[in-house]
Amino acid sequence: MDPIAITGLGVISPSGMDKKVFWANVAHGRSAVEKIERFDASAYPSRIAGTVKELDAYSNVSSRLLKKIDLFSHMALVASEMCLNDAGINLPDEDLKRVGIFMGNALGGWLYAETELRDMYLEGREGVSPFMASAWFPAAPQGQISIHYGIKGFSKTIVADRASSLMAIGYAARTIIRNKCDFILAGGMEAPVTPYALLCCNTSGVLSKRNDDPRQAYRPFDKNRDGLAIAEGAGVLTLEPQSRAIKRKAHVYANIIGYASTTDAVNRIDPAPDAKQLARAIRSALDDAGLSPKDIDYICADGAATVLGDITETKAIKQAFNGYAKKVPVSAPKSVFGNMLGACGALDVITTVLAMEHGMVPPTINYQTPDPECDLDYCPNKAQAKTIKNALIINRGRGGINCVLVLQKL
Repeated sequence: MDPIAITGLGVISPSGMDKKVFWANVAHGRSAVEKIERFDASAYPSRIAGTVKELDAYSNVSSRLLKKIDLFSHMALVASEMCLNDAGINLPDEDLKRVGIFMGNALGGWLYAETELRDMYLEGREGVSPFMASAWFPAAPQGQISIHYGIKGFSKTIVADRASSLMAIGYAARTIIRNKCDFILAGGMEAPVTPYALLCCNTSGVLSKRNDDPRQAYRPFDKNRDGLAIAEGAGVLTLEPQSRAIKRKAHVYANIIGYASTTDAVNRIDPAPDAKQLARAIRSALDDAGLSPKDIDYICADGAATVLGDITETKAIKQAFNGYAKKVPVSAPKSVFGNMLGACGALDVITTVLAMEHGMVPPTINYQTPDPECDLDYCPNKAQAKTIKNALIINRGRGGINCVLVLQKL
């Protein structure tokens, strides 16, 4: 595919509220997963998460608007402002009919919805906010960003479980290639640390129950893993054509040069045991980028920390990379701050471009006991110095949604 430049980053995460703090915490492997204190979660099998602090201190949202939107839209608005400032884009100078917004999330905005549903049963329909309908649904953040900035170009919201935001970024890049937009704000947001959303996540059976030791709970590829820890947050990137980025002398973090997605078509929850379709997505993304396995310097893994998830991801990488798989560092830096579900792809892209900037592979933390069926270099517990020119990012949604993106640093 034609290269698409990443020129701006906006990060809202449990590990920090801007790219410098975020990278410092991730690179040093400082876990941000904690016991949930926001509400009484004592009855839940898994009651740990990564939660965002200091959002209000960075907020660009009026108190009037805050009463009308859910937390996931609030985080998306703050991340978008950070991203635009980082990219040096002045929106009044742009043709807003040629600016797009591509966002992904998996759950929608349940903090707002739960409160209003409670009020409906306690007070009747008169007790429900008129903004309930527009606050919770998955496309709400896209709409709020559009209204906030007057952005009127071709835009989309993608819902594909944990692959949502990586798919949104891939589609955004292809939309720019088709010349439908001058530039696009792309990424995702998720706010699953609410009573109902946490209940739904618990029933999925993929959450860690290591509640007494939250900072060491999320341990991808470790033999003693027992699932992921959820997290809230948002990540937004500015994508634009190379020619435009060069013309306005923007800093280019990296280029998106390849993208592919496939589906397993086997089970509504679990990935296919043979991993063939994820391997096909990896090969297709490499073909799209015009690269071979030996060209890849780093793989940012999905890192579900489930037995089937980790083994099949390892198997797919080995199928696609042949004998070269063990020569490429593979890590799951989301083990530091938690899995943001539909937003995790955006944070994986941001982490990877920062890894390219700093010449360092971020660690997979809490890796203590090797699993014989997971035998790649997972960069355990400590970052590795390495020049990264080409990187590959993998995200997977439940039921076998496979997404792969390839980045290149100039």
